[in-house]
Amino acid sequence: MHGRPGVDVEAARRAVADLLVALGKDPASEHLADTPRRVAHAYAEMLTPREFDLTTFPNEEGYDELVLARGIPVQSLCEHHMLPFQGVAHVGYLPGERILGLSKLARVVELFARDLQVQERLTKQVAGWLLEHLAPRGVGVVVEAEHLCLSLRGVRAAGSRTVTSAMLGALRDDARTRQEFFALTGVRA
Repeated sequence: MHGRPGVDVEAARRAVADLLVALGKDPASEHLADTPRRVAHAYAEMLTPREFDLTTFPNEEGYDELVLARGIPVQSLCEHHMLPFQGVAHVGYLPGERILGLSKLARVVELFARDLQVQERLTKQVAGWLLEHLAPRGVGVVVEAEHLCLSLRGVRAAGSRTVTSAMLGALRDDARTRQEFFALTGVRA
């Protein structure tokens, strides 16, 4: 899917059973007997984006103002600890010759979020994909997320949110357009 190898669910199931043993647990116990299968399927689901067709339409009206989808849910897995991070993405673009079916903004976020990720890369991938496939005059992406690897372990900074941004084209080069984008997202630039 999208150039990524699929999840080997059976190998993942065996690995989870081995992990349980390594953690001093009995995977054959009544409470854990089906855990390796459930965990393998959960990871397969979290790491497999759904297919979608990019739906664009001619920009016949010549719309040249910002299009923004705010608060798109984001769930991904930290590639360093394999723990979830979740939050929201704000994705906007300045149309060129084509406009995008709005649900596709959320689909593009999901496409890159369903992987082992770091938030910085995820943010850049969404922006870069939209620039390449839509050819807008500019793209802006902000991701705000809480990382369980930060809140459940180590420093245990529960409730802290990491904010990343990627600005391309006019959203990077034009200070007024950039400021408008951040104002509409509610994120202070």
